Amino acid sequence: METINSFRQNFRKINDNDFGHIALSLFKIQATENKIYKQYITELRIEPNEVTRIEEIPFLPISFFKTHEVKTGSWEPETIFTSSGTTALITSRHYVKDRSFYLNHAKCLFNSFFGSIEDYHFLALLPSYLEREGSSLIAMTDYFIQQSNSNHSGFYLNNFDELANKIEALKTEKRKTILLGVTFALLELAQQYSLNLSHCIIMETGGMKGRRKEIVRDELHQILRSSFKVDNITSEYGMTELFSQAYSLHDGYYKCPWSMKILIRDVYDPMQLEKTGRIGIIKVIDLANFDSCAFIETQDLGRLNSNGNFEVLGRVDNSDSRGCNLLV
Repeated sequence: METINSFRQNFRKINDNDFGHIALSLFKIQATENKIYKQYITELRIEPNEVTRIEEIPFLPISFFKTHEVKTGSWEPETIFTSSGTTALITSRHYVKDRSFYLNHAKCLFNSFFGSIEDYHFLALLPSYLEREGSSLIAMTDYFIQQSNSNHSGFYLNNFDELANKIEALKTEKRKTILLGVTFALLELAQQYSLNLSHCIIMETGGMKGRRKEIVRDELHQILRSSFKVDNITSEYGMTELFSQAYSLHDGYYKCPWSMKILIRDVYDPMQLEKTGRIGIIKVIDLANFDSCAFIETQDLGRLNSNGNFEVLGRVDNSDSRGCNLLV
């Protein structure tokens, strides 16, 4: 039987053809060595050895990250990523065995979507995340800023004037510029300044967190496209509980990286999967989560298209708002 150590060593060899087989192999490991996941599977009366297809794998509700230490094996965390939330909410905690793995994996996925990080200047407009500790998004963005090897890359809190001047100055640079921003901050920038960002990639991470009235994603992107004079708005789909990120480049649908796969389940039946085009609850297989849990049922609503890409449509009723996702 494969172990977590051997899985970790072979992780970079994963490809689309082997994804199902590898996911089942990791499931068998985590069903045995992940205490919380094992208990959950037992309560469902599912026998791991009888699971032969990824569609049969039970997915751990994401809320378990708020109440338990979700770890495969026994180890002390190098760091703990925490989700954003108001003081009235219990935040998720993702126990991280190897922080450098997370950062290197995020860089690898970025490169696969956009090309080398060193081809970009990174301007990060993430005020709500900079004002707290434990954000995986801040850790990833800070690493990207460092890896870009650009003196122009950096974070911006509420200093919009400085950011606007920097964007204008970079128009003549050979490198491309990425403006990565939380939704409410991008909207404030768009309303306060008349900027032509046609030389930039605008990447929104979602999130209003009570700062503004929630709007649907299509309306948001239309406002940003018009204000910043760009053809497309790019989005990043990531969360505290995941080590992999998906990106939406053009059509509003997110494309999964090689380490990630999305399934959509029926809203009323946790074991029934929805067909392509049908709305349901997003379930994520993230093979990079081999030290925690790779099989997570989110509280996001979405649907798949015929290419296997997915759209995020909002949140399940009464679920907590999430910093990295838009609500409807």
